[in-house]
Amino acid sequence: MISVHGLHKHFGGFRAVDGASIEIAKGSITGLIGPNGAGKSTLFNVIAGVYQPTSGKVVMDGEDITGLPPHALFHKGLLRTFQIAHEFSSMTVRENLMMVPGGQVGETLWNTWFNRRRIREEDRALAKKADDVLDFLTISHLADEKAGNLSGGQKKLLELGRTMMVDAKIVFLDEVGAGVNRTLLNTIGDAIVRLNKERGYTFCVIEHDMDFIGRLCDPVIVMAEGKVLAEGSAASIMQNEAVIEAYLGTGLKNKVKAEAEAGANA
Repeated sequence: MISVHGLHKHFGGFRAVDGASIEIAKGSITGLIGPNGAGKSTLFNVIAGVYQPTSGKVVMDGEDITGLPPHALFHKGLLRTFQIAHEFSSMTVRENLMMVPGGQVGETLWNTWFNRRRIREEDRALAKKADDVLDFLTISHLADEKAGNLSGGQKKLLELGRTMMVDAKIVFLDEVGAGVNRTLLNTIGDAIVRLNKERGYTFCVIEHDMDFIGRLCDPVIVMAEGKVLAEGSAASIMQNEAVIEAYLGTGLKNKVKAEAEAGANA
């Protein structure tokens, strides 16, 4: 679904993404991991149109989407969530979801004067869809809660719910587990798997929790210093010496290897 070819993003002399090339297969849940500063979020931002690339190409379903702005990609079904949730804190959870679809009847002044009936009908339909989404995510009890009062994990579920309001094709999730307790993280993981299997969503997930990555993702892509370092199953990635070195440095690589061997012999 997504092909990235030789992507570069430079900030002055700093090469945040340095010639990265990746493939995200349709219907997959692809993991993207790497140490802090590896370029993962920058890569997401370039694909999602937040940043313009310095060079390289991004292709979605055979169409060159390089440099398209986020609103144009939104209408093509490409959505991106952020490490810190971006909710409308003074609005209810249901209202946050109802805000998502574009081109609503009530967005024009003319319609607010002369098409109030259509606006009411559309609002009822949107409210029904929002309630269906909340039921899917098992947070119906929060429908009338102010979004600003939600916990970090609940806000991440709300972000996932937003993607469901427009039937996204591919969703880029940036550190969905950051600041989320284990119970809610499991709920989020269950929702991602169901959306993938039941509704055909494609996901690419940045996450540092390797248990979460191992449960959900295949394949897993590893970045380091702006480049793609390795790709494979979660199990093979965790045995890759280059990956261990990128995360821990040469000083700890032998220690980790020795501990792994000791555990296998125990």
